[in-house]
Amino acid sequence: MSLLDAAVARYNKLLETGPCSDLGWAEALHARMESTKLSAGGRLICPFLRPNFISRRQYDSLVKTGEFLISAIDRMEQMVLASPALLARLELLPAEKMLAAIDPGYQALEVAARLDTHLVNGHLHFVQYNADSPTGAGYADALAELFWEIPPVKELRKKYSLARVGSRKHLLQALLKSYKQFGGAKKPNIAIVEFRHAYSSAQSEYELYRDFFRDEGYLVEIVSPEQLEYRNGILRKGSFEIDLVYRRLGVQEFLIRFDLTHPLVQAYRDRAVCVVNSFRSELAHKKAMFGLLTDEAMTTKFPAVERKAIRDHVPWTRLVSSAKTTYDEKPIDLPEFITQNRERLALKPNDDYSDQHTYFGWEMDSAGWDRALKQAMRAPYVVQERVQPVRSVFPLMTYGHLEFREMQVDVHPHAYLGKVQGCSSWLSTGKTGFSSAAGIVPTFILDSK
Repeated sequence: MSLLDAAVARYNKLLETGPCSDLGWAEALHARMESTKLSAGGRLICPFLRPNFISRRQYDSLVKTGEFLISAIDRMEQMVLASPALLARLELLPAEKMLAAIDPGYQALEVAARLDTHLVNGHLHFVQYNADSPTGAGYADALAELFWEIPPVKELRKKYSLARVGSRKHLLQALLKSYKQFGGAKKPNIAIVEFRHAYSSAQSEYELYRDFFRDEGYLVEIVSPEQLEYRNGILRKGSFEIDLVYRRLGVQEFLIRFDLTHPLVQAYRDRAVCVVNSFRSELAHKKAMFGLLTDEAMTTKFPAVERKAIRDHVPWTRLVSSAKTTYDEKPIDLPEFITQNRERLALKPNDDYSDQHTYFGWEMDSAGWDRALKQAMRAPYVVQERVQPVRSVFPLMTYGHLEFREMQVDVHPHAYLGKVQGCSSWLSTGKTGFSSAAGIVPTFILDSK
């Protein structure tokens, strides 16, 4: 039995028959989540009673490989920005292309990013790069503080070495460094720009960031895009003048509601405000970016360590079209290949903010797969090789009783200015659609003492 398996078994035993079998501590944990508004509509963002444990070796591998991959993505983005033909292969909207053409005034293409990862023993697969407005790190930090003090974690810390991986301070440092590169010479007023939900009583993740930034001595407001004004060269919300925008809304989401005359875009174009992430991050956010990365004809001049990271850890991906391409360095007709290899392929929308479905070929019959392919040919979709998900059993409290449920575990390393610093974990049923048994759990690094 591995170290992690032994730790999980010990943790579960503490809950089933050990000193933590009285679930009063779990009720107290849930009450603390409710009181700190880590819930939405009465539903906790973390209904589970165990953190996700990863080993130090796994975490170090996430950091090393993730940083090689981010470096490769940055390299590819520079190539795309210099080539209209490559830009076309990402299937950006015309307005997205216009925004991507604007120099943000600082060096990094993505100040904050998140990698979505399946972590299996010593091996990992990166299935997506969230570069537009990545989420999860703030909630994970808040949950880690709550879970650190619960009885079963305290008991486990007697036998194992546990470490937390926080992100908030690294995000703030990355924001300030980008602002300095932008030319900011004073202490910036920070606006966290997001779409506000009028009837939600839940604390948004951005309120956690706001409170942390304020504790660090900065003037910070959460602002909805419609509250912004731009006049006399200053972006503002009422009397609050904004120097630095932390953008927490997706580009497509923004463009559905506004056009390029919006005050935020005008101020960004005039370089009157520093916007993080810049609108250029949409290049890397498109899933078609993995199509460029896994096309070996595109990466022949990349450093060997980056090519190896792509080859070993990124699933083969292509933008769906009536085209000839390569698989395993052999020529293929793409639609024919997709039709014939349903069991090992998935069809995914090129952008997460679209309302289109993801199709898993191994869950469908041939007729359904053919219909999905026709849909994918009409709209920007990618085809991606199947990555076997990671599953683990997690405890929950249901109506006051302990139960165990097998969940899919996705580990999300968070990166700031190209450096992986912290990670969150997302548990789900692995099926498409809503499930009440899904949510973020804190991630702890576990080692023997």
